[in-house]
Amino acid sequence: MEKLIVISAPSGAGKSTIVNYLLKNINSLSFSISACSRPKRKGEIEGEDYYFISLGQFKNKIRNNEFLEWEEVYPNHFYGTLMTEIKKIWGEKKTVIFDIDVVGGLNIKNKFLKDCLSIFIMPPSLSALEKRLKLRGTESNEKLSMRLEKAKKEIKKSEMFDQIIVNDSLDEACLDAKRLVLDFIKK
Repeated sequence: MEKLIVISAPSGAGKSTIVNYLLKNINSLSFSISACSRPKRKGEIEGEDYYFISLGQFKNKIRNNEFLEWEEVYPNHFYGTLMTEIKKIWGEKKTVIFDIDVVGGLNIKNKFLKDCLSIFIMPPSLSALEKRLKLRGTESNEKLSMRLEKAKKEIKKSEMFDQIIVNDSLDEACLDAKRLVLDFIKK
């Protein structure tokens, strides 16, 4: 059975750290690398962090229905999951795991219903989330405000996910996620 695991959260809630933990501790998982139209950031690697494609190429792939899901997250910054990526992972007899924004995660969940486990990583509070984002040191004040406003909207959608894990203690959140994923894969 071809299954999918969706891990979604507001930016800064810890979803990437939890997904990396799961990938290191569950051999049957394989990470779905997303495509994006934004420029590559320092230290990012093509085909490992994202598939970086031009805005024109991205829009062309949308027209050709090459995405499982896609979204314009910020103006002219599109993100999406290529169908070829999912088919490649399933061809390896692995379970696909996504580190994906809330809208994209819900789009996948709605397409795969019982074959998809969706987990929302909840920050302990908005102030804790703001502190985490500031500690990153990668955001301007304007971007930080934009991310926090987006986070408020995303948190309202958390009830649409199968499970919610509050990331107050990273170790506990990782263990909770591992237990949920292993139980789902065994079904």
